[in-house]
Amino acid sequence: MKLYNSLTLQVEEFKPVHENQVNMYVCGPTVYNHAHIGNARPMVVFDTLRRVFEADGYKVKYVSNFTDVDDKIINKALEEGVKENEIAERYIEAYNRVRDSLNTEKLDATPRVTETMDEMIKFIEKLVEKGNAYVVDGEVYFSVDSIGSYGELSHQNTDDLKVGARVEENDKKRNPLDFLLWKKTDVGIQWDSPWGKGRPGWHTECVVMIGDNFNHELIDIHGGGKDLKFPHHENEMAQSNAVNGHHLANYWVHNGMLNLNGGKMSKSLGNIQLAKDVIAQLGANVTRWLLLSVNYRDIINFSDETVEAARTELGKVEQALHQAEVKAQLAGTVLDEAVDGHWDEFMAAMNDDLNTPNAYKVIFDTVKELNQSLRQREIDFVKVGSHYSSIKKMLSVLGIFFDEIRLTDEDRELYQKWNEAKAVKDFATADQYRAKLQERHII
Repeated sequence: MKLYNSLTLQVEEFKPVHENQVNMYVCGPTVYNHAHIGNARPMVVFDTLRRVFEADGYKVKYVSNFTDVDDKIINKALEEGVKENEIAERYIEAYNRVRDSLNTEKLDATPRVTETMDEMIKFIEKLVEKGNAYVVDGEVYFSVDSIGSYGELSHQNTDDLKVGARVEENDKKRNPLDFLLWKKTDVGIQWDSPWGKGRPGWHTECVVMIGDNFNHELIDIHGGGKDLKFPHHENEMAQSNAVNGHHLANYWVHNGMLNLNGGKMSKSLGNIQLAKDVIAQLGANVTRWLLLSVNYRDIINFSDETVEAARTELGKVEQALHQAEVKAQLAGTVLDEAVDGHWDEFMAAMNDDLNTPNAYKVIFDTVKELNQSLRQREIDFVKVGSHYSSIKKMLSVLGIFFDEIRLTDEDRELYQKWNEAKAVKDFATADQYRAKLQERHII
């Protein structure tokens, strides 16, 4: 496996910290609203990455958190006159339904901020003790000047960053780039701490939850959207360097953003497409096929045209598989599960930094050969089986699954009548049978 590492700006050969084991953490959502289709992209991308590693023989531990305390959650709770945990629980359940409906494999852990509060307070205390953080009026700030590596993940010069930071300069900070670790508050949910009542800052939460779930060791992969690289992931790395003495992860992997009809999707424009609505309309298979249709690091455009292209492409794949199933059953044979050489080509593409466009080409090539085999007067079902099994296995790595066609006696009779009508050139009757067979997805 080769992966593009945002830290080094290079595609690198993957070398795990522990042999045959991949430890991966992906930043999860702040649960104050439903997931939109852009939020679904990292769900699909990193689930697919996990599946590729598993196909390569690795054991994968995949953890993704829920940020269940935040100003947005508190404000939503105040608006509705309910407790923050009611808001959080509502949208955690909604996010889990989206994950399930996208055919994602079950996560190994889904830690929550509110369940990790003691560890977070202890972690901030360590930063203060080590001189990497300071207390001002019941709030705690991380000192970016306390480490010399700040800016190395986002590849930005700290002097340039200060110019932008001064726009929002806080007179409590020693340096405008310093960021909040503990926020003093008298609004909404809060916890006791050595510095007074408050709640943790966002940038501390993931560092602590990673440490808590991976024994404070360096993990293999830290993932998320490109929008998290700075400041969130930069600030995570800074804290880990200060306390743990390591970069938190060997490989920092970021997926590109999603545009809607060529432009940005935002609440202010009123064009948010909720993931649950998209999946209900398109189904998991088409949604995943579309979200994986371009390289994960590139911007993807979600539009009527790209949706239709995904439907058409995947429809051709499904049709070929169903034809193989139908013809095998009519011939009274079982399709062999051995794969052909295209499987290795597919995995080579997927192991090349998740090169899904090349992987799709391999699928299309295999579908073409399958269709050619099915059109032969004397069908070689060994060859058909190898193409069929290869395609099914490739699709499973992409998290795409089709129900198999199972012919009933009525289906078989209808198919026979269709062939008989064609044989006597009764094309009007044949067309009627054909329409019925198409309704049943048999042809």
